Amino acid sequence: MTEVLQLLVDRIDTPIGKMLIVVDRDGNLRAVDWTDQEARMHRLLRLQYGKNGFRLEPTHNPNSPTDAIGRYFAGELAAIDALPVKTGGTPFQREVWRALRDIPCATTMSYAQLAKRIGRPAAVRAVGLANGSNPVGVVIPCHRVIGSDGSLTGYGGGIGRKHWLLEHEKRIHQQPDTGGA
Repeated sequence: MTEVLQLLVDRIDTPIGKMLIVVDRDGNLRAVDWTDQEARMHRLLRLQYGKNGFRLEPTHNPNSPTDAIGRYFAGELAAIDALPVKTGGTPFQREVWRALRDIPCATTMSYAQLAKRIGRPAAVRAVGLANGSNPVGVVIPCHRVIGSDGSLTGYGGGIGRKHWLLEHEKRIHQQPDTGGA
């Protein structure tokens, strides 16, 4: 019999809605989503770990990634950069998700550019599907991927949230560094 993965779920208020943060017992992020998208998050978890392959338990641990994600929303954009992420997914999906983490904060990239970046320029549609299956939004910044014409295209949390995240990063990134003075 296979072991059931015990996952801990925390909730955090953000400026764009309540967020669910799912970690394993080792503190690795397994999923991040919005409470109004909770059914989608459960579906993605079932796809990754199987219908009976995981169990969610409520938690609030101040040392969990929840604190870092809260700092990101408060303006400390780099707070999420080194968060440990452990996901299921296919090898191709994980390749796309790794590439997403390399998109610099406050910048965007098209699906076609992302496909080229991973060495698969003809796989634009597959890159889009992998992007849409990202279980750890914000931390794996799928919101930074846009249409080739510069338009904001699909985002699991909704286009309004995608727009807010991009503007948040741009606004904070453009603030002058006062050097602690």
